[in-house]
Amino acid sequence: MRIAVLDDDQSQTDLVCQVLTSSGHICHAFQSGKEILNQLRRENYDMLILDWQVPDLSGAEVLHWVRFKLPPTVPVLFMTSRSGEDDIVAGLAAGADDYMIKPIRRGELVARVQALLRRAYPIQNASEQISFGDYVFETRSSRLTLSGAQIEVTQKEFDLALLFFRNLGRPLSRAYILEAVWSRDVDIPSRTMDTHVSRVRSKLQLRPENGFRLAPVYSYGYRLEQLTG
Repeated sequence: MRIAVLDDDQSQTDLVCQVLTSSGHICHAFQSGKEILNQLRRENYDMLILDWQVPDLSGAEVLHWVRFKLPPTVPVLFMTSRSGEDDIVAGLAAGADDYMIKPIRRGELVARVQALLRRAYPIQNASEQISFGDYVFETRSSRLTLSGAQIEVTQKEFDLALLFFRNLGRPLSRAYILEAVWSRDVDIPSRTMDTHVSRVRSKLQLRPENGFRLAPVYSYGYRLEQLTG
């Protein structure tokens, strides 16, 4: 999962990102409220971890913007050095899903992050069979069928197709797709992603006559749309 971390203390973001990276996530650190907001306007993240007190904008102000502009399902974990009940209630009332009091403990951080991600994205932790209409993804075997007929795909094509279906209607940036599907191998040629997207579109028959359209988003990335009517 792709997680954005906001804290003006670099040693704190270094610790959080090191813990999250070792748990298999991709972590992006920010030191100011304006910096993270600028990035949130351009990029997608699966989860946010926000410190309460940061320069120029408070974590609460960032959270207010997030709840107004981003999908309500994006989980937010508040980090704070304030341990008073009123402060904790205020953070949760502002829209945070959970909170942690500093100093951060590694095991607790991993447990809370995993719990929030399970709650926000239950599909990834459900049974090995995930259905989207006539498309069925079997995650353990990487087997994909359409109306009962198997579609021969590579592992990367399977991962890419599942990523699009899990984010149906949501524009995904090229950077997000690269990190989600190719993980740390983000230096792959740009045409590699385009080739895989083209293969997924063709193999899965993602055409308007079948109710779907996998289309480029100009100067950004791709979006899988479900058509109605």
